[in-house]
Amino acid sequence: MSTAIMTDHDDDRPTPIHLLPVSDGARRPLSLWVENLSVSFDGFKALDDVTLLLEKGELRCLIGPNGAGKTTLMDCITGKTRPTSGAVYLESRLNELTRLSEVEIAGLGIGRKFQRPTVFQGHTVFENCELALKGPKGVFRTLFARLDAAQKKRIEEILELIGLADHAQRPAGLLAHGQKQWLEIGMLLAQDPQVLLIDEPVAGMTHAEAERTAELLKSLAGQRTIVVVEHDMEFVRSIARNVTVLHEGRVLAEGPMAQVQKDPRVIEVYLGE
Repeated sequence: MSTAIMTDHDDDRPTPIHLLPVSDGARRPLSLWVENLSVSFDGFKALDDVTLLLEKGELRCLIGPNGAGKTTLMDCITGKTRPTSGAVYLESRLNELTRLSEVEIAGLGIGRKFQRPTVFQGHTVFENCELALKGPKGVFRTLFARLDAAQKKRIEEILELIGLADHAQRPAGLLAHGQKQWLEIGMLLAQDPQVLLIDEPVAGMTHAEAERTAELLKSLAGQRTIVVVEHDMEFVRSIARNVTVLHEGRVLAEGPMAQVQKDPRVIEVYLGE
């Protein structure tokens, strides 16, 4: 079991709890880590010295009230926002992401799903996954190129995994909201990412759809590193072994959900609201 590391501060900031220190021989190697990341916008600190360590195959939930810095953190990991200081690494210090473009970061194996699904409404479910496959992009080039047997099998496996195999030839625009969310996750999987960043996957879903989404994400954990930003605490409890709580751009608490949800500071700023 990991031992808590208490970080001392010279100011009156809350002391974050880190239960996953740098990996050693007893743990899986790190997949993604954020190191002392800060972001300032016109003097306002959106992120303040944030450190986040993710082991290979881990499923981590990122929670916190609105304005806590969750979206800014995801933006820094994917290259949309440049940090004021700090760094983001993928697998090794040779892959320092903050120096790369969004396209380069995606090419290294980081995929992001936003809250609202962005599927190609007029194309079939199968074609959406085909368009997302790794390789030269472009709708005309992709749809008129011939898939090889391995690519076709890959898409079929993904559709089976996300529960849309029976809807392969259905236009994506006719899918239910939850199905569109699953399709977008499938499109990410078609890109074969190492890390999946998923923003509020169950927003607007029925209870049954949320349960199916939980099972899908848990089935992917171990194969890929997954970070889920979510406000639905019932959903978070159903999938998370470890959670990170952000508050005012800082890590407030981190560790097993059962422990974090009892932390008086977390109850005060988030769970108790």
